[in-house]
Amino acid sequence: MSNNQNKGKINIIPLGGLGEIGKNMLVIEYNKDIIIVDSGMTFPEEDMLGIDLVIPDISYLVENKERIQAIFLTHGHEDHIGGLPYVLRQIDAPIYGTKLTLGLVGGKLAEHDLGKEIDLRVVTPGSSINVGEFQVEFIKVSHSIPGAVALGIHTPIGIILHTGDFKFDQTPVDEEVTDFHRLAELGDKGVLLLLSDSTNSESPGYTMSERAVGASFDEMFRLAKQRIIVATFASNVHRIQQVVDAACKYKRKIAIAGRSIDNVTNIAAELGYLNIPEGMYVDLDEIDNVAPDRLVILTTGSQGEPMSALRRMANNDHKKVGIVPGDTVIISASPIPGNEKLIAKTINDLFKLGAEVIYKDLSAVHVSGHASQEEQKLMLNLTKPKFFMPVHGEYRHLVFHSQLAKKVGVKSENIFIIENGNVLEITQERGKVVNKVTSGNILIDGYGVGDVGNIVLRDRRQLARDGIVIVVVTIEKELGNVLAGPDIVSRGFVYVRESEELMDEAKERVRAVLAKCEEAKITEWSTIKSQIRDVLRKYLYEKTKRKPMILPIIMEV
Repeated sequence: MSNNQNKGKINIIPLGGLGEIGKNMLVIEYNKDIIIVDSGMTFPEEDMLGIDLVIPDISYLVENKERIQAIFLTHGHEDHIGGLPYVLRQIDAPIYGTKLTLGLVGGKLAEHDLGKEIDLRVVTPGSSINVGEFQVEFIKVSHSIPGAVALGIHTPIGIILHTGDFKFDQTPVDEEVTDFHRLAELGDKGVLLLLSDSTNSESPGYTMSERAVGASFDEMFRLAKQRIIVATFASNVHRIQQVVDAACKYKRKIAIAGRSIDNVTNIAAELGYLNIPEGMYVDLDEIDNVAPDRLVILTTGSQGEPMSALRRMANNDHKKVGIVPGDTVIISASPIPGNEKLIAKTINDLFKLGAEVIYKDLSAVHVSGHASQEEQKLMLNLTKPKFFMPVHGEYRHLVFHSQLAKKVGVKSENIFIIENGNVLEITQERGKVVNKVTSGNILIDGYGVGDVGNIVLRDRRQLARDGIVIVVVTIEKELGNVLAGPDIVSRGFVYVRESEELMDEAKERVRAVLAKCEEAKITEWSTIKSQIRDVLRKYLYEKTKRKPMILPIIMEV
């Protein structure tokens, strides 16, 4: 498409974050220039067996990498920066973010041996930069991590405002209040398109201030007689600061269990976002030297993750921290959808070990970092957009947010609920979905990026559900006679010694197939294997109503 044909049009292309929680990534195109907002990851769903994390499919960006001017990060949470180490292996572009955001990115890239050659550029709220045909300004917003910004993207046809994740906290822990004034100014100038956080669009009213959690901590720390163990998201620096403040008030030392929370705490303290008084920190190896009523342990595992520090404590197999009766465990987080069972198991196991467990259902130990309905309406009223597109949320969240937009006066025809990969074309007069680009999930498994696809996952599900049956046969190369076997090995299907009759009959069925192949002079391995599979699949399903994976192995001598 020529430049002239493209004039006066902006393309908005979400590659992740719509119809789902996490994996946030948005592409904005004007003329020949592309900018990217965020590059996140999400955790695998239950049926993605063995997968570590999921990132957006960036095929479209790789095809157009010469056009990419920059990547802009709204804040430092994993669902907004976690995909960068994988994306940056294929895309070379400067990355803009606030000091803490890039501090966390730098640590992440160093783990992947990527740090040195990546162009990280620190910005401050209130500043703006020019890239290609865009001018991007950074607007302070409140969230559950310092350094969160909305992006005011000035284009030749109008202003696009991307809120990032936000809430309107009037009393934030860091006293850095959302820049209401600038949002209103942009509204007066005229916002062409608002892209706004939909995560809490089901929640009426206002989201409570983070300081409410501080008041709860104060009460719990005052009443606790023994050790206090606090599990929270590693990146929730404001929450960590409030734990430190309460510990300081009640003269307790702080120890940290969990690599991710240790990394974030070190980076945040180094950059001045976290204040831990001198002499307050104690190494995890030294906690036995501190009186139980003088100790707080900050830990990961608020989502019940199987390998996290809190989960290992609940299993009684953490090397340095064992739960003892009288411990107070505070789980200061709400469940990410899908993690409810893991968290419930962790809570139950902690109770069994004699701990007193305090979690969100019992007390105000967590508040959301996302705007509820009244704040979402306020964002719409401050910015007065012509067009509106809800982002960051499952499909129902986007629908609820669009209904709020209608209530405050945005025209129905100017509201766009779209899906990942859709191309929304915006002009000054109208908006419409005009195309679809490649989108979806890239699965990360260990060092493998994208090498596990639907076929491998299907095999893993089958193995997990019904196990595997391996048939080994030795065949003479020249004449095709069976020299040995068939031998049958079962893993995850039945225990062979307890199912001898079933296995003996299975061998007889395979022998009959081999005899037929010998008689018919069939020597093609693929044909023989296929016939073994067919006869065994039918027989085993008849007898067990199970469908194990059947793997014939033919050895030729």
